[in-house]
Amino acid sequence: MKEGFEIRFAERMKQLPPYLFGTINKIKMEKRWEGIDVIDLGMGNPIDPAPDPVTGKLCDVATDPKTHRYPVAGGMKNLKREISRYYDRHYGVKINGNDQVICTIGSKEGISHLCLALLGPGDTTLVPTPYFPIHVYAAVIAGANVIRIALDTEESFLRQLTGMCKALFPGPKLVMLNFPHNPTGAVVSREFFAEIVKLAREYNFMVINDFAYSKITFDGYVAPSFLEIPGAADVGVEFGSFSKSYNMAGWRLGYCVGNKEMISGLARIKGYYDYGIFSAIQVAGIVAMRDCDDSINEQVAVYQKRRDVLCEGLTRMGWQVDVPKAGMFVWVRIPEPYVKMGSIRFSMEMMNRANVAVAAGAGFGEEGNDYLRLALVENENRIRQALKQVRRALAEIDQESSAGTFNWKNEDK
Repeated sequence: MKEGFEIRFAERMKQLPPYLFGTINKIKMEKRWEGIDVIDLGMGNPIDPAPDPVTGKLCDVATDPKTHRYPVAGGMKNLKREISRYYDRHYGVKINGNDQVICTIGSKEGISHLCLALLGPGDTTLVPTPYFPIHVYAAVIAGANVIRIALDTEESFLRQLTGMCKALFPGPKLVMLNFPHNPTGAVVSREFFAEIVKLAREYNFMVINDFAYSKITFDGYVAPSFLEIPGAADVGVEFGSFSKSYNMAGWRLGYCVGNKEMISGLARIKGYYDYGIFSAIQVAGIVAMRDCDDSINEQVAVYQKRRDVLCEGLTRMGWQVDVPKAGMFVWVRIPEPYVKMGSIRFSMEMMNRANVAVAAGAGFGEEGNDYLRLALVENENRIRQALKQVRRALAEIDQESSAGTFNWKNEDK
């Protein structure tokens, strides 16, 4: 490199912290390269296969040279029609596949690019916290301000949201929702969404609901779609994903449905960034939505068994656990006295001592620093083994603490 030459990043890069999950994954992979068996409860990356009909259709269609060309950028007409039928079948919502649906490279990409279309300097978005990182940083990258609202009860959240709308000038331009919620597993009622639509009309803000965990629900709970509410499509959109319902995480297939002007803005932005999704994946997505409802139910039963094993095991260890009604994670507070380490230090201790990867709650905002997010991606026996290894690691820490050799000082705060 020429002496004196300097790489100068954009100012927005200073607002993006290191991606914590990338750091943990790096350590996990290094251990595995050394032959160490790491039990991964850190990332919501399904290990279960996609349904056989979906994989079979992908293999069949991928051999057709016509699918090797650039696809239709906004999604195949037949896939968008199938998404419309899916919403009608599951939620009783009528959606026009021509202008109210767009296919995305997973929901994360779609949310990021939609924020570029909607937000800019001087705009404000409101986000529940703890938060999935892209829900905050998509707005930050777009140059907008972000105000976080504590995720407590429905009533508390709505009360805080109303107060923000009254106090801010100019008012918020966008409210970012995510129910069922990642990382906490919090769920909301249809009445909650009805109040959101009412407030959106009153205070003129748009709404995005990330509905990635729409069908991963337990104990009889059925997650409502934001679009079930009359008038919701006038004020917002909803993102869905094939990643969790059909174990198609690596396929990168998602969609956005709802307000046609917002959909049009997303399509316009995406036209400059990408050429859409490989056609064979889109055709496989049609099969998933049309023929694989039973596969979703089977997968939910698997997650529920893993949830029960994990929650029961943590409870026996003395941890306080709120059993989630939805999602593929358990959000749990680090027990005393270990909570004073902070979640990053605790996660590193579990990685180094127990060979168990967990997601530090601090990665979801400072409000999560006393918590861990545990993914339900390993099988039941592996989860039981992880609990044993965590128990042994904590016993080691207790022993060292009694001997005065364990440093409790938290360097992460």
